[in-house]
Amino acid sequence: MKNFLRLTLFLVSLTSAGVLQGVLSPALAEDVRQRIAVSYGIDHFDQVEQIQYTFNVKVGDKKVNRFWIWEPKVDKVTFKAGNNEEYISYNRKEINDASSEKLKKIDAWFINDNYWLLFPYRIAWDSRVKAEDIGSQALPMGGGSGKCVVVTYPSTGGYTPGDVYELFLDNEYKLTHWVYRRGGSPEPTRITTWEDHRHVGPMTLSLMHQGADGNFRLWFTNVGVKLVGAAGWMNTN
Repeated sequence: MKNFLRLTLFLVSLTSAGVLQGVLSPALAEDVRQRIAVSYGIDHFDQVEQIQYTFNVKVGDKKVNRFWIWEPKVDKVTFKAGNNEEYISYNRKEINDASSEKLKKIDAWFINDNYWLLFPYRIAWDSRVKAEDIGSQALPMGGGSGKCVVVTYPSTGGYTPGDVYELFLDNEYKLTHWVYRRGGSPEPTRITTWEDHRHVGPMTLSLMHQGADGNFRLWFTNVGVKLVGAAGWMNTN
């Protein structure tokens, strides 16, 4: 179970390092990161007051699901695990070394699950991220090719520093696949699809990710947003 929890946290790399040469200038790197984020609706994210979703992941016979409500303007999080009836709410700005181990673990889960859902937004928000458009490359699963952008994080800090992501994009700059290399490893740590893109309010989100061997599946349910000033939720369509 320990290894499984480490696996579900593999995306919680808030800082990592660029291990490839020839990274684009900061201005051009910003452009490609922003272009990806714009294709997912980042220009309208300031309209979002709350976003809710259930993170589901199945690896072999093990399955985890976690429900979240995030209020990005104040960074407040509400969490419920699986079939547990208990809701836990906290403000991420108040997490520190003195916080309970339980709360630190919940916040680590939040970061992981939120990055899976909002990775195209996160790479635009994080100025430490470097990106390189390396042109058309063979897709990592199936046949064909696609535009590939290599994303790297700084070399220190975070859960898995040195992480590298190879993002494969369609003509609209939406992800179709990615290759994750933990700590910049030459061998892929995980390869998955990015599929089932849905509109939810002003946002576009990918709700399904699958590995090539059928042993890994990660998906989102109960996805909705509440816009500033709105009374109700807008769900996926």
